[in-house]
Amino acid sequence: MADTQQSTPKAFVIGDPIEHSRSPLIHRHWLRKNGIRGSYDPVHVPPAELAGFVAALKDGSSGYSGGNVTIPHKQAIADMVDHIDETATRIGAINTLWFENGRLHAGNTDSHGFAANLDASAPGWDQGRIAVVLGAGGASRAILHALVARRIPEIRVVNRTLERARELADHFGPTLSAHPMDSLHEASGGADLFINTTSLGMDGSSAPAIDFTTMNSDALVTDIVYVPLLTPILKMAVDQGFRTVDGLGMLLHQAVPGFERWFGIRPQVTTELRDLVIADMEAHR
Repeated sequence: MADTQQSTPKAFVIGDPIEHSRSPLIHRHWLRKNGIRGSYDPVHVPPAELAGFVAALKDGSSGYSGGNVTIPHKQAIADMVDHIDETATRIGAINTLWFENGRLHAGNTDSHGFAANLDASAPGWDQGRIAVVLGAGGASRAILHALVARRIPEIRVVNRTLERARELADHFGPTLSAHPMDSLHEASGGADLFINTTSLGMDGSSAPAIDFTTMNSDALVTDIVYVPLLTPILKMAVDQGFRTVDGLGMLLHQAVPGFERWFGIRPQVTTELRDLVIADMEAHR
């Protein structure tokens, strides 16, 4: 296994389906920019074939140094790895695999990607006192992990199903509170940060009208949806005079730690890379 990983490093992204993934575009760009003789492959792995794929990964016969994991394997693969880091354990999902001392490790880089995107686009975002998180699905867990890690004093989770929001508040600790969807206006009062973690507005779908004016005047609104870049929620915020950050940077920044583990160089998220992904998005509209 060590010899295979040392010669020409190979990484992957597995999922079912996998054709939609932009991870190959991102990682292949970094391989070229850094002059690395390596590869990053999309691999279609149906659920019934996941155990066999992981077995070949662990015994070295697949030749891979590690890779990414996407839907529907982010939870199922947990029982097949040797070690899960604290972040992935807390979030409850895995998106990155790598080897350490011959053991297959698993982590989740979405929390890092979210925070790094805001660090780059809106420095000081984590100095606010109150954050509002819309949604309590799987995607919200990485965002909540990032907010707790940055010690945001008060985090209000707003969700259509109040019980799901309460489950997250119980899981992530006393700085969280749960609120029903019909109290979004009140829950946003005095907030410094608003994050949409739902699929509202994805691929041009509609989103309900949101009044951001109860937030602080210099508050920031961000969305983890990045197709389209200017989502309906971000457009509402812009029209109401608020700062916004789109979700594409989260996708780009979450890829950085994995690339560094597999290929030994920490890549840069650049305007060139962002423009490359945007061009691909426009080509596949």
